[in-house]
Amino acid sequence: MAKQNVAEQFVDILARAGVKRLYGVVGDSLNPVVDAVRRNSAIDWIHVRHEETAAFAAGAEAQITGRLTACAGSCGPGNLHLINGLYDAHRSMAPVLALASHIPSSEIGLGYFQETHPDRLFQECSHYSELISSPKQMPRLLQTAIQNAVGRSGVSVVSLPGDIAAEPAPERAAETALVTARPTVRPGDDEIDRLVRMIDAADKVTLFCGSGTAGAHAEVMEFAEKIKSPVGHALRGKEHIQYDNPYDVGMSGLLGYGAAYEATHECDLLLLLGTDFPYNAFLPDDVAIAQVDVRPEHLGRRSKLDLAVWGDVKETLRCLIPRVRTKENRRFLDKMLKKHADALEGVVKAYTRKVDKHIPIHPEYVAAVLDEVAAEDAVFTVDTGMCNVWAARYISPNGRRRIIGSFSHGSMANALPMAIGAQFTDRRRQVVSMSGDGGFSMLMGDFLTLVQYDLPVKVVLFNNSSLGMVELEMLVAGLPSYGTANANPDFAAVARACGAYGVRVEKPKQLAGALKDAFRHKGPALVDVVTDPNALSIPPKIKAEMVTGFALSASKIVLDGGVGRMLQLARSNLRNVPRP
Repeated sequence: MAKQNVAEQFVDILARAGVKRLYGVVGDSLNPVVDAVRRNSAIDWIHVRHEETAAFAAGAEAQITGRLTACAGSCGPGNLHLINGLYDAHRSMAPVLALASHIPSSEIGLGYFQETHPDRLFQECSHYSELISSPKQMPRLLQTAIQNAVGRSGVSVVSLPGDIAAEPAPERAAETALVTARPTVRPGDDEIDRLVRMIDAADKVTLFCGSGTAGAHAEVMEFAEKIKSPVGHALRGKEHIQYDNPYDVGMSGLLGYGAAYEATHECDLLLLLGTDFPYNAFLPDDVAIAQVDVRPEHLGRRSKLDLAVWGDVKETLRCLIPRVRTKENRRFLDKMLKKHADALEGVVKAYTRKVDKHIPIHPEYVAAVLDEVAAEDAVFTVDTGMCNVWAARYISPNGRRRIIGSFSHGSMANALPMAIGAQFTDRRRQVVSMSGDGGFSMLMGDFLTLVQYDLPVKVVLFNNSSLGMVELEMLVAGLPSYGTANANPDFAAVARACGAYGVRVEKPKQLAGALKDAFRHKGPALVDVVTDPNALSIPPKIKAEMVTGFALSASKIVLDGGVGRMLQLARSNLRNVPRP
């Protein structure tokens, strides 16, 4: 048997760790690794058109599967292109291993062609970033990188010079076990005791939930019933908490709706469950707050805490449920449920008023129809900007659907690359990219990746020929919109020229049929929907200093606009609320 080289050993270890695909763009310093992938049946090389796409795709696959994923870039400019997608994966706590191949080892530090220092460059967007300078380092260093990515839920970066990748690997020692899954973390008894006392002493408790409640839906519902608590959520908590939730009071934050803000401010005790919600202007400063999070660095960094509890949300609630006293008085819960339904009733007019006849098409109508016709287990990838608004307001989770986006990093152009990673996990599952025309055109080259691999991703393009969210920010700040207009082609014609299915929709009556036809198509498809560029509903009273991008500092007001089927859900939750 021929002796392995370092690249082959590297690929073998990735495969043992459960990595199925390596997303990237080939290049000379990567050639030994790509060739090793070619000869390893356990792992596939996925050739994308831009390395940023590779990192976004790997991050999305990790979020969908919960498993380690991988991406790669060649030396210098190649691996630099990974950085934006890696920032997103790291902030989304997605376990991703990035291979940053490097210039010849003998030239490092001498200003060689394409020289950078990737082991330094990626430190801020990773838990672990190290350079392999000797074949003897590789197995242990890669193992350490994998365990950091999986165990700490984030990115690890391994820098590997191309010449070292081609060298003979050291004699294989006994294979050590690799960490491929994270354990649950139970809080200490003292923290549980203190939290029980706080909950029992409070008359009005509100739960505010983030992505850390994934897998804990049943426990959150049981706990809310026992203590008669309204349940609000952040955007990243929507898919895990909103569905089958008779205690739902909506979402807080700049894109929020309903009574979540009131519920978090009018309670005696606010429990933050698995959320690193960044907008502290929406959090109260005059009520008791306890926070539960598996990441200790999240505890207390958004608000002053009365109790910090380090633990997994599901395990923490399992400890709490049998110990807290059942609350009989549901007056506060019922009051918040009614406020929630009334708030949605007030804004739903923006959606219902002749919206099915309006030309250009209201984007709210597009999102509502998409919600109706999409599959019950669809994966929605969402571009940053106004698409975030439409997904937050109109896409209805049900416990089977997934909604992922650049919700923490806030990058443009994420939806299409994320859809690539999501679709590779299951070609039979419907994957829908909710793309804005600005984001789509930024990484439009990777639409060709869909065609090359015949990935059946459906791109629903909200085409308002502008950078809508940036325009909104300018208007709110009292500035005229400038530099936000896009001169767009017929994107459907572009899709057809690429060899995919493409259709352009300019009238509301064409929309449902066009979406259904695209979803029935076996391969990649793009529905270019021309939407109203003026569909930027702004509250009537808001000051210029209140909004700077998404970093809200003073505003307690959220965007106005429709809410789709959520009004029906809210009204159904009022069945048991006594009428005044």
